[in-house]
Amino acid sequence: MGKVSDKLSACMFVLLLSAFALTGCGAGVDHIKEADALIENGNYADALESLKAAEDSGENIRLIHRSRGIADMGLSDYGSAIDELTEALSLNPGYVRDMDIDISYYLAVSQYRMGDAKGANETYSSIISLDPKQKDAYFMRGRTWLALDDTDNARSDFDKAIRLAPDDPDLYVQVYEALADAGLSDDGQKYLKSAMELNTKLSSFQKGRLYYCMGDYERAKENLESAVGNEKDPQATLYLGRTYEELGDKNYAASLYRTYLESDPGNAQVLNQLGLCLMDLSDYSGALDAFSKGIDIGDPGMDQSLRFNQITAYEYLGDFGRAKTMMQDYLEAYPADEEAIRENQFLATR
Repeated sequence: MGKVSDKLSACMFVLLLSAFALTGCGAGVDHIKEADALIENGNYADALESLKAAEDSGENIRLIHRSRGIADMGLSDYGSAIDELTEALSLNPGYVRDMDIDISYYLAVSQYRMGDAKGANETYSSIISLDPKQKDAYFMRGRTWLALDDTDNARSDFDKAIRLAPDDPDLYVQVYEALADAGLSDDGQKYLKSAMELNTKLSSFQKGRLYYCMGDYERAKENLESAVGNEKDPQATLYLGRTYEELGDKNYAASLYRTYLESDPGNAQVLNQLGLCLMDLSDYSGALDAFSKGIDIGDPGMDQSLRFNQITAYEYLGDFGRAKTMMQDYLEAYPADEEAIRENQFLATR
C-alpha cells in the first residue's frame, strides 16, 4: 500500500489561478465573462455550457478556447486542455501580447500534469524568450528540469528566479520544497539559509515556515503560534498543525485543523491536511470524510492530492473494489503519477 501524500508540489495551478482576472478583455463577451465567473467559482461544467453559447453567438474565439482550456483543467481533463490552449495560442493576431504568456502558463501546467515534462519545459522556455523577467517561468521550468533528472539546469533556473525576486522569502521556500520533493532537501537548505538572512523583512509566519522546513520545530511553533494569533491565514494554521505533527502531538494538530474549518469549511488544503493527520491516527473513516469534502469543493490545485489520498483511505478501510475503480479514473487524469502507478499494481493483487 503506497504512502499517503499531500503532493505539495502541485502548487503551479494555484499560482495560475491567482492571476485569472486577466480575462475580460475584448468587446461583446457576455457569455465569456459569465463562463469566467463560473470558473472562478469552480463551476467548470457550467462554464463549458456558457462557452458553447459564446461560440454560437460569435464571441471572441481566442478567449473561448482559452477559457475552455482552463475549465478543462478544473475538470482534470488535461488532454482537452492542451488542445484548447494550443488552439488559443495558434490564434495569435500576429504580435506578442500578455495573453500569449498567460495562455502558455496554463498550457505548461497541463503538459506537466499529463507527464510531458519535456513539453512543459519547452513551453516555459518560450515564455522566457518572450519576457526574460518572468520569475515564475524560471521557477516552474526548474521543476521540469528536476522531473527530467537535470539538477544542474534546475538549480540554474531556481537561482535565476531568485535573482529576479531576491527579497521574496516565499520563493526561497518554494525552491526548497521543489528540491525536497525531488529528494534533494540537503541542496535546498542553502535557500532556506539565504531566506533567513532577510530577517528584518520576515513576518512571524514566514519565519515559522522557514524554521519548520529547517527542522527547528520549537522555534517554528513559537513563530507560527504568533502568526495564527495575529492572522487568519490558512497557511499559518497548516504549518502550525504540521509542526505539532512533527512534535508528536497529532491529536492537537487535528484539533487545530478542525477549529480553522469551523470558520472556513471550504478550504480544501486544510481538509486535506486534516485527512492526512487522521490517517496517521488510524481514523480512516474520519480521513475519508475530510478528503471527500475537500474533493467536493472543486479546488483544481488540490484535486490530485485529495483524490489520491481518498483512494488510500478506501484501501485502509478494506474497500479495495472502490479503490480500484477510483484509481482507474485517477490515472486517466494523472497518467504520469509514478506513485499511483505503483499503487495500482498493488491494487491489482487485492
